[in-house]
Amino acid sequence: MFNSLLVIRSRLWALCAGLCPLAACADDGAVSAGDTAWILTSTALVLFMTLPGLAAFYGGLVRTKNVLSVFMQCVTITAIVSVLWIFYGYGLAFGQGGAWQAIIGSLDKAFLAGVGRQSVVGHLPESVYAMFQLTFAIITPALIIGGFAERIRFSAVVVFTIAWFTLVYLPVVHWVWGGGWLMQLGVLDYAGGVVVHVTAGSAALVTALVVGPRRGFPHTTMAPHSLPLTVMGAGMLWVGWYGFNAGSALAADGNAGMALLVTHTGAAAGALTWTAIEWLKYGKPSMLGAVTGVVAGLGTITPASGFVGPMGGLVIGGVAGIVCFYATQLVKRKLGIDDSLDVSPVHGVGGVIGSILTGVFVDTAFGGAGLANGVSRLHQIGVQTLAVTATAAWCMVATYLILKMLARTTGLRVDAEGETEGLDLAEHGERGYSN
Repeated sequence: MFNSLLVIRSRLWALCAGLCPLAACADDGAVSAGDTAWILTSTALVLFMTLPGLAAFYGGLVRTKNVLSVFMQCVTITAIVSVLWIFYGYGLAFGQGGAWQAIIGSLDKAFLAGVGRQSVVGHLPESVYAMFQLTFAIITPALIIGGFAERIRFSAVVVFTIAWFTLVYLPVVHWVWGGGWLMQLGVLDYAGGVVVHVTAGSAALVTALVVGPRRGFPHTTMAPHSLPLTVMGAGMLWVGWYGFNAGSALAADGNAGMALLVTHTGAAAGALTWTAIEWLKYGKPSMLGAVTGVVAGLGTITPASGFVGPMGGLVIGGVAGIVCFYATQLVKRKLGIDDSLDVSPVHGVGGVIGSILTGVFVDTAFGGAGLANGVSRLHQIGVQTLAVTATAAWCMVATYLILKMLARTTGLRVDAEGETEGLDLAEHGERGYSN
């Protein structure tokens, strides 16, 4: 049985903030029907973020000839990660007692050994806990699709997903949530600013650089083929994010309620600031800018969601809209990097600034839950900065090596003819639209 102080991060955060006594955090083996019902719901919401939410959001942003390839990649990543999670993923992420406990878990839970109807983590059935964590493992590599959309071989996506999930996601989730070295240092990452957004954003930047730009970039117009589809996807992501962040409380309580509230306000603030900048800069606010601001606000508030108060949520969301807007300008226009769907400047940059600002706004002076006893604000900011730096560095190096290996074996890009024809036909023999 897992030690609940290691695997139930909400309990640890509450303990660090002095919000509950040790006895209240202990694993007494009693399942809470209310908590279980909420996490079952949250699990469905987080999976909904990938399928159909992210698929629709990304699918609308690419050109008509590539829409099905994006959907296919989302479906396939979901299936691959789900199977690998059963085989070894859950154990390496959350398993205890291995020889390299600070770095990676153990295989004591391989094939979900011991996860039965009676096994409990905290006040949840372990099956529910494992499935909830699986949905995070699914959406993280799926986010990277935006970095190489419209030009990568499907075979490369399959192999990359297997290797990246194993070599990048599993170690990082263990470092932060599974009892690894960053968790031992006291890093605060409520729902995945480091685990999900820093890793996905860093990987997307590297893939965009290694795979190279789409043919014609930046001189050829590559406008989204269906903004209504993208807006629908953004709406699904917004709703699904309630499960993503509020579900990370692992309980139906006030922490979940506050996480949901600041998630919503962060998204709203991100949308408004992004829209305002566009309006002032270009004279017209765009629908694409508004929904990108929503996603920037959501991603940036994620690590802070269970730790900050409403004003912290507004400030973090507002900062996200401003910083991520200018980050997209820098990546594409100044640096000329074809991160097709702005994963690195939105999710990567958002994850970094949200994680660092968590160390600021967790302080009770700003309405937050409070720092651990004896921990100063400056010290916490230092831990947060170390976490994003180490994670980004490991992710970039590992992603680069994986891509170079693929370039020498399966190959990364479709040929020029396939890219011109579109991945839907070249890789899958189908069309997204009949006309």
